[in-house]
Amino acid sequence: MVEDKYDVIVVGAGLGGIRAVHSFDEAGFKVVGLEAAAGPGGVWYWNRYPGARCDVESFDYSYGFSKELEQQWRWSERYATQPEILRYVDHVMERFELAPLFRFNTRVESLTWDDNRAEWTVVTEQGRELVGTHVVMATGQLSTTKAPQVEGVDDFEGRILHTGEWPHEEVDFSGKSVGIIGTGSSGVQLIPIVARAADDLLVFQRTPTFTVPANNRPISDEEDARIKADYESRRETARMSPSGLGFDPGKVSALEVSDEEFRARMEEQYAVAGFGFALAYRDLLIDQDANDRAAAFLRDKIREKVDNPDLAEKLTPRGYPFGAKRPAVDSGYYEAFNRDNVHLVDISEAPIERITATGIVAGGIEHELDIIVFATGFDALTGSLLRPTITGRGGVTLREKWSVGPVTYLGLGTHGFPNLFIICGPGSPSVLANVLLGIEQHVDWLVELLVAARKDDVTQIEVTAIAEKEWVEHVNQRAEETLYPKAASWYLGAEVPGKPRVFMPYSGGIRGYRRICNQVADAGYQGFALTRPDADSAAS
Repeated sequence: MVEDKYDVIVVGAGLGGIRAVHSFDEAGFKVVGLEAAAGPGGVWYWNRYPGARCDVESFDYSYGFSKELEQQWRWSERYATQPEILRYVDHVMERFELAPLFRFNTRVESLTWDDNRAEWTVVTEQGRELVGTHVVMATGQLSTTKAPQVEGVDDFEGRILHTGEWPHEEVDFSGKSVGIIGTGSSGVQLIPIVARAADDLLVFQRTPTFTVPANNRPISDEEDARIKADYESRRETARMSPSGLGFDPGKVSALEVSDEEFRARMEEQYAVAGFGFALAYRDLLIDQDANDRAAAFLRDKIREKVDNPDLAEKLTPRGYPFGAKRPAVDSGYYEAFNRDNVHLVDISEAPIERITATGIVAGGIEHELDIIVFATGFDALTGSLLRPTITGRGGVTLREKWSVGPVTYLGLGTHGFPNLFIICGPGSPSVLANVLLGIEQHVDWLVELLVAARKDDVTQIEVTAIAEKEWVEHVNQRAEETLYPKAASWYLGAEVPGKPRVFMPYSGGIRGYRRICNQVADAGYQGFALTRPDADSAAS
């Protein structure tokens, strides 16, 4: 059954999809949003585990397109919890009357480009078809979960959970023996909560994690009023910072200061900065010696927080630079290991062999458990883009095109897939910056592009092969200027066996990236081939 045609079909109802649907609708496009979940929120709909919290400050992890929305919404904490963010999402949906523009419980199975009609056919899991001139993939960077491939998962007679697919009902850990596999951001957030509730908690750690303290706190009425009185200034400061978080990198090298001065600066940042800790000096993420000083400081902090020296060493990251893997924002993580009911299983020394009916066997020892939690993260950046079968020009699928790693122009599109766009995709700053800022910049830029195309009767917009090639080279060059490639992280696809090892986000900063995007637009959308019905093509 072919339904009405749309100007724009948006896939996803997270913060990116919501912003895209609202903005395209406001610009007069016939738009629909498709979402697999039963409601909006994206990552915040699924990640309901206890302790789930944003690691970007609430005032910055919010939409800036509506001054009225900014003034109306009242954040309660510096770093919002998952329930509060979901309440914010629901408020936005209701305030702007967006629900009729979305179809929930609608997973996209395939997207197929028709070159003759210059349109996409989208087929859902239910077998329904929609036709759209343009498709915008707002599927998120951390939205396709992955679980370790461990023998015996189906044999376990207790309960198995994944932090990225948490049940809607409360999970009772009291009186239970719980095993948590994974010590990335979700594990770091979950472990202190479960530690206070469970009889016993076993943490299965493969690679220790660098964390920075959240330094979370309630937002007072005075702070709320002060920020809202000049919210635009805060937004502009964020837009003009490389991280999109309002932090400017320090102007001084970490190698130019004394030990005393370095320690004092690190202590100051550790107490207040959150992610800004990595920007205390200009070269912490680009110079190994500078990074070593920061890493040594953080290792000292772990020793201060963990009572057992041997355990502290096992929890101490080594072998990769601080910040090359996304640091977790910590609220009592290390202190949880001082509890008598919390135990560390180092699976780098005692690998997990199998799951049995009653627990996990690691290093030849069986640990009896009632609940197993996979805090094992996601198939990052490309997982949700490659989940449906996307077939472009000439019958080539996106999986085939990206078989050795994702290639895009500006992270916004890829050659051979006309009228298909990505919100915060590989090759854009995405996860290396405030993603809300990236979302709004991408959506606004795409709306302007499609408005201009509508005005000029452009029917096809496609990334050129040369623009794509040059952008990928530029992304790789900027990555090599940093320490990011020195860690086996999900930035490089290292979290999924067999996934191509390619550094996927753009490390040049969101401020510089925005400048490039504006230059592309000012040059008549240089790097895109614009096709009109008379087949005249403007390949800028």
